[in-house]
Amino acid sequence: MEQPNPNPGCRGAEAVLNLGSSSSIPISYHPLFGSHDDIMLLELDEKLLPDILNQRVVVRGQPDEDAVLCTQSKTYAIKFVGNSNSIFLIPPSDQSDFPDTIVDPNEKDPNPQAVASVIKVAPGNMELVEVAPRLDKLKILLLENPYRSEEDTEMDLEMTERGLYKWNHLVDRVQASDDELRSGLQALSAVEINGYWRVVDEKYMDMMLRMLLHNSVLNDWSLEELGQDKVVDVLKSDGFPCKLAEHCLYVYGQKLSGGTGTSCMWKLDEKRVCVHFAREILRGGRKKMDNFMEEWKRKIPEGMEASLEMLEGEVLTEKLGVDSWVRPFSVSSLPSEPAKRFSMLFKERSKWEWNDLHPYIKDLTVPGLSSDGLLLKYTRRTQPTPTSEPVFCAR
Repeated sequence: MEQPNPNPGCRGAEAVLNLGSSSSIPISYHPLFGSHDDIMLLELDEKLLPDILNQRVVVRGQPDEDAVLCTQSKTYAIKFVGNSNSIFLIPPSDQSDFPDTIVDPNEKDPNPQAVASVIKVAPGNMELVEVAPRLDKLKILLLENPYRSEEDTEMDLEMTERGLYKWNHLVDRVQASDDELRSGLQALSAVEINGYWRVVDEKYMDMMLRMLLHNSVLNDWSLEELGQDKVVDVLKSDGFPCKLAEHCLYVYGQKLSGGTGTSCMWKLDEKRVCVHFAREILRGGRKKMDNFMEEWKRKIPEGMEASLEMLEGEVLTEKLGVDSWVRPFSVSSLPSEPAKRFSMLFKERSKWEWNDLHPYIKDLTVPGLSSDGLLLKYTRRTQPTPTSEPVFCAR
């Protein structure tokens, strides 16, 4: 049997929320019923609710971009999901923005009746889908004006027009959470100089590294134990700003435990230093493998060992006739969006063996999709024999 509404006279959302089991309530058009395009439904995972209610989220995107919603650590695409059923939006009766009556409030209704006043019929709702941060734009922005040796260090009011960006400029332009943006800056070896985030020109970094190595020989420093204050003082005396001298240690070194501030101890990272010199050698294009290895081993600091395994994701090798050649092809130059990444890879080579392909896709992250899922979506796998390496081509 249908039960009467226990809250006679109650109007708005409260009338529905307090509705008992097997009860019913009449509905009516609200006096302000309309499309109300400024009101939308948002479906949330419960774990996101505290961030939404405490206003710890921000919507990011330019007018020509699809908006994303960012928490402190994650990025979510905002997608509209249509609904074939009617969804009635009923405001609370005490919501001042939507008064549910336009008659005299002092007028008494002799027969009060619970009623739900519908302000809008929603065609669907918005939902949030976790996505990878869109950091390719960060690289494009920072490469507009890398820090070079001949640069005038005095900042002026036209800095942003010259392609320089402060933190607030970047968060306004890059669709990523704050934590993801900081990780992106770190991956690009960016440094904050006078409030602006910069990438440093490779030739400038090469000058600093060579000067550091030169002074380590002159001063009999061990590359396994470099004092930050000594290194910075020497590089400053050679004309490098203090901030850039410290940055050189962060890019090519590893901080050792113990010590604080400028008294920190560092060791040069063998792989980072060796990769740097390999890039410098190959800047002019491909080289015969034997010639490359000979020059590479000659240029790296004494005590360091160079091996081709260090260059995974940095170079490609190929056989031309009887000679083996090596040429630059860095994963850092590829887009982070999977579809674009695989497109560029298959433009470079129509077929990839797994050992060659893996270094160029292992950094791809798509929430909810594994590495195998990425391969299944974007490639076709063949294996000529059960014992041979799998080969991948474009799907």
